[in-house]
This record gives sequence, C-alpha cells and structure tokens, in this order.
Amino acid sequence: MKLYDELIWRGLINDISSKELEEKINQGGLTFYIGTDPTGDSLHIGHYSTFSIATRLKQGGHHPILLVGGATGLIGDPKPSAERPMITKEMLDYNYKKLRKQVEDIFGFEVVNNYDWSKDINFIDYLRDYGKFFNINYMLSKETVKSRLDIGITYTEFSYMIMQALDFLYLFENKDCTLQIGGSDQWGNITSGIELIRKKTGKEVYGMTMPLITKADGTKFGKSEGKAIWLDKEKTSPYEMYQFFLNAEDSKVIEYLKKLTFLSKEEIEKLEDSLKNEPHLRLAQKALAKQVINFLHGFAAYDDAIKVSEALFSGNIKNLSLNDIMIGFNDVPTIELDGEIELMDLVIDYNICSSKREAREFISAGAISINGDKIIDENIIITSKDAIDNKVIVLKKGKKKNYLIIFK
Repeated sequence: MKLYDELIWRGLINDISSKELEEKINQGGLTFYIGTDPTGDSLHIGHYSTFSIATRLKQGGHHPILLVGGATGLIGDPKPSAERPMITKEMLDYNYKKLRKQVEDIFGFEVVNNYDWSKDINFIDYLRDYGKFFNINYMLSKETVKSRLDIGITYTEFSYMIMQALDFLYLFENKDCTLQIGGSDQWGNITSGIELIRKKTGKEVYGMTMPLITKADGTKFGKSEGKAIWLDKEKTSPYEMYQFFLNAEDSKVIEYLKKLTFLSKEEIEKLEDSLKNEPHLRLAQKALAKQVINFLHGFAAYDDAIKVSEALFSGNIKNLSLNDIMIGFNDVPTIELDGEIELMDLVIDYNICSSKREAREFISAGAISINGDKIIDENIIITSKDAIDNKVIVLKKGKKKNYLIIFK
C-alpha cells in the first residue's frame, strides 16, 4: 500500500489543499511542519494523534519540523466560546524548553520557535508586508473566526490567522517547507498561509488536516475523569495511560488502532475479528495500550504498567514498590496517621464503615484486607511496621473500595 493510500485507510486525512499532494506524499522528500503553542509544559494524547501522522510522513522519507509558537502563544488561537487567558513570556519560554526536549526525545523532530522571527517585526511593517494581503471578508469566512462573531472577537485573536500564515511563509523561504499539517480545526489557518505564500511569491505550497479524534459521544478524546492524558510520564504514569487505553470503547478502539499505532492492516484486522468474536478478552484495547506506551516510553515502562495492573487486579499488593502503589492508588481516599491505631477505630473514625456492626460484618466475612492480606481480628493494631517501606498501607473493603493509609 502506498503511503497516501495507507493514510486514507487509517482515516488520517480530512482535507488536502491540492490533488497534487497525493503523489508528492508517495514520492517523499517534502519538508513539512506541524505547529503547537506552548500553553502547557507537555503534549497530551490529543497531540499524539497528529504527531503520529508526522512520524508516518518521516518514515516515508519526508522531513518534519515542529513549530512551537512562542509568539502565537502570546496571542492565543481563538477558542469557539471565549478568549484564551494571556500567558506570561516567562511561562511560555519555560513551556517551550520542556516541549522542545520532549519532542526531540520522543519523535526526533527538528524544533523551531516562531518568536525568533516574529519578535523584531514592527507594527508598520506587519501591516504593509503582510496585512495588506488579507481580505477581511476572506478572514471572516474562516470557521474559527465565524464561530466567534456573535459573542465577539478581539483584534488580537483576529490577528492570529495572519501570524500563523507568516510562519508558513518564513519556513517556506528559509527551510524550503512546502507542507503544513494539523487537526481539522486548523484548516482556516493553514489555507491562509497557502494564500499568503501564493500572493507574496507566486509559488504553490500545500496543506493537509486530519480529523479530530473523539469518543463515541463526540467529546474530545484524551481525558480520563476530566484529567488530560499527558505524554510526560511524570504527569501521567504508564500505568494510568495503560488503564486509559484498556478502557477504550469497543466502538472506537479499531479507529484508535488505525490512527495511533503502527500496526499493519493485517494485524489490525485480526484484532477487529477478536473484538467481534471475543470482546471480553479486550485484545484490541491491550494492543492499543502496548503500542502507544512502547512508542512513547519504551518496553520497560510498558512492562511496569502491566506489573502494577496485574498486582492490583490480583490483590498481590506486597509485590509492588512504594512508588507503584502511589501511582496505582493516586485517586483513592487517603488517610494520614501519626502512629498506631486499632483496626476498629480506623474503620469507624475515618468513615470506612458506617457503624461497628457493619465493620464486624465485613471483618468476620474476610472482606477487609491490608496489603492483600485478609484481616479477621477486629482488635488488631495497625502500625507503620505493617506498611510497605514503613510508609503506606492499602486497605480494601469489599471488592472495589480502596483506601490509602499513609504514615507521616
């Protein structure tokens, strides 16, 4: 399968600016760029979908550039509902350095900062050299602008399109960059850059977007319980990422496999058969988690995620390190203790059980465990000696309710 045909099969192409681009993608040799503003100090899994396209193009013989918007980040891309809050230059510079290292380490892309060529443009030159090429009616027709007209849009946000077009022009003239890629919400900004280059130089360049990846209900993909899934493993552990993908909806997991992994067509079709015939095994979800975590963090990180997941499922807590436990139970109720405490007092004083009667019922039934060991003595004294590394105890009530007990 040729590269362009594979991108189509994977559902990775939403718009292209010219039919000529199909053959150019198959031939290789294009320099292209993808942009992101440094509004955070890490990319998240939503970015990863577009970056995976850039990786496929790189593997197909094209040269990728990541543009981190140190200048455009000071302005802010128009949101559908409201203006973005302003970020300080110091924070943007910090975020830029973090993103640059992350992208170089994970993807191996060349990284540039549009602040480097935007900071010295004065206002008069900006209007004469760039602004005169933009028709207001043309700008108003762009979806990102049109969606804000009813509630209002500032001139600052309105100018974002021109700044991004200027980026494409600069990279075209200085790095022979002839293609910009991005999510489908960036189509208006991409085509503005194409138009600016055509008007300024008479040359033809290209744009391509991919569909935004969503959940089955149409909401944005990439969050778990309201928290973003970050590519930085210090912000989202491999275990948390594993659980996120393991819980991917059956109706969407094949789409995610196509768009986010580098498995072959035959491998994905085999997983699709498994999903239809034996969905309880969740082989498609497990393959998705394995492929993404291996790519981002390596095989050892994936193995650690599996180890934590299996230990938590089996209740074999003692095989986990203190760090593993803090990661695996980061979202359960936490109790801090200064010293020893009787089990009955613990479960009553911290509302683990509603009454002594309920507590005795759970204990006598063997439904209270400490670090995986069932407790049947209501008078047992809990101390730091029972804790892993003398620091942490996982108390489980029933089949699903967990509590993290931390000794100060």
